[in-house]
Amino acid sequence: MTFTLEQLATCAEREVKQRRRVYSRWIEDHRMTQAFADDQLAMMEQIARDYRAKADAEAAKGDLFGGAV
Repeated sequence: MTFTLEQLATCAEREVKQRRRVYSRWIEDHRMTQAFADDQLAMMEQIARDYRAKADAEAAKGDLFGGAV
């Protein structure tokens, strides 16, 4: 199965939100250290930013007016 860059960006952004909610509980329950959570969240945030930039660039290619309405 192949996904669009927009779908991948949206999924990664949703995952960042999910991790923010879940990781705090896992840290409190000693299931995860703060340092590990910080690293994992930072990586997913970077993935989300990368996919969002690619999706936005792809969308802009088809927009001759640069997003102006």
